[in-house]
Amino acid sequence: MSNIIEARDVSMRFIMERDKTDTIKEYILKMVQRNLKFSEFYALKGVSFGIQKGESVALIGANGSGKSTMLKIIAGVMRPTRGSVSVEGTIAPLIELGAGFDGDLTARENVFLNGALLGHDRREMERNFQQIVEFSELGNFIDVPVRSYSSGMVARLGFAIATQVEADILVVDEILSVGDYSFQQKCHRRMEEMLAQGSTLLFVSHDAEQVKRLCKRAIWLDHGNIVQDGPSGPVCDAYLASQANR
Repeated sequence: MSNIIEARDVSMRFIMERDKTDTIKEYILKMVQRNLKFSEFYALKGVSFGIQKGESVALIGANGSGKSTMLKIIAGVMRPTRGSVSVEGTIAPLIELGAGFDGDLTARENVFLNGALLGHDRREMERNFQQIVEFSELGNFIDVPVRSYSSGMVARLGFAIATQVEADILVVDEILSVGDYSFQQKCHRRMEEMLAQGSTLLFVSHDAEQVKRLCKRAIWLDHGNIVQDGPSGPVCDAYLASQANR
């Protein structure tokens, strides 16, 4: 069976300024005088893996291990410095929920704006609009500007939009910690329904129990390298044991 996601020798390099500059004027002067000093940081180092259609896979690891960077490359937010990623099918990116919202527009207007950014036409969003409102539980606030929303309300709306429309791949980054407990469980159920219908899940979380519940496979990253790739239970246990020994 061919892979729906294929990462081949993926490396991601970031260039960071070594000496802090407090003003634009100081930065320009250093640049003109060629006194700016930079250092390289590799968030990913030759990472390769494949994910088949219908698989549920988690990327785990400590902060700075490269998990979110890998997710953003797969979602098309970033391009790798070296290597390539191929994706077959449509993606529902649950990475920064509400990042594409316009605070001056109402939630109703943002449903169609965000849908367009995700590649869905107006007719499709109109067909799914009522289900989005019902899932988000924001019916009384649907015509209120989003700038008035709490972060939890924004996340609810973003999750409802991203998961109401059909998608082949769910790309999820630590978003199930938002909102109250009942809404978190509602999000879990929605994702489990999508997995049961054949969607593929790529999930980032620090919560080992969430990973074990949602994912059958886990890829452990450390400083941009794959340490272990296998069934989620043993991989999560090995990762947690390594953290306890530090």
